Amino acid sequence: MDFWFSEYHTKYVKYSIKVDKQLFSKKSDFQRIDIFYSKEMGNILILDGYIMVTEKDEFIYHEMITHVAMAVNPNIKNILVIGAGDGGTVRELTKYENIKNIDMVEIDKDVVDACLLYLPQTACKLSDPRVNLFFEDGLKFVRTKKNEYDLIVIDSTDPFGPGEDLFTKEFYGNCYKALNDDGILVNQHESPFYDNDAKAAARINRRMKQIFPVNLVYQAHIPSYPSGHWLFGFASKNLHPIENLQTDKWNALRIETKYYNTDLHKGCFALPNYVKELLDEDE
Repeated sequence: MDFWFSEYHTKYVKYSIKVDKQLFSKKSDFQRIDIFYSKEMGNILILDGYIMVTEKDEFIYHEMITHVAMAVNPNIKNILVIGAGDGGTVRELTKYENIKNIDMVEIDKDVVDACLLYLPQTACKLSDPRVNLFFEDGLKFVRTKKNEYDLIVIDSTDPFGPGEDLFTKEFYGNCYKALNDDGILVNQHESPFYDNDAKAAARINRRMKQIFPVNLVYQAHIPSYPSGHWLFGFASKNLHPIENLQTDKWNALRIETKYYNTDLHKGCFALPNYVKELLDEDE
């Protein structure tokens, strides 16, 4: 008998993966955690029925949520990562020798423990001595920080459930205060394609614009995410992601990537008209 996992992208559209076996299942204090193995996609992390990570395409998401900011300011040293329980964002950041400190705040320790066991591909650098793990609410954590970080990466789940507070104007305002004068914030920005996702993307963009003087959206193709068309937000107090791109400095670092490069960096900020209209309409 075939076993298929299906994620409903809308009431009328679902994305299905043939699953060979279930590796892990647990109801934590915050959400249901499942890990499946698929011959096509490898190990898959699912939270409350939504795909977070597949071994086959996770590199796209994790490279795009980290290296865009690092190429704008390769001298970043002190970083706050909120969410990111699978460890992939931390893995990419630890490729930079100049980074001195990564504070990672994840509300659900059970997610991290499961990924250490079943997704070592992504969680392999959580033991790096520069990484400090905090198992607490990211919203509360960032409230106490002032002018402290060069980069904040918000690698959260969707804007409901445990991740809901990480999409509020209050949270973005606290992140602004936690950044230094050249600080950068990068967040996952949802998909612009299906109606409910598109409304969330527009709402996130509107709130970010109210806080940050520099605020742009960029995109990537991630096959296992709804529609495959995914957005990220780049916000800063001073630095512009194109005008301040340090192409030569970043390329000289010889960071190993499978998706990101500095040519792609320039192109990923060129958005389709329907996305531009979506982001402009909801201002």
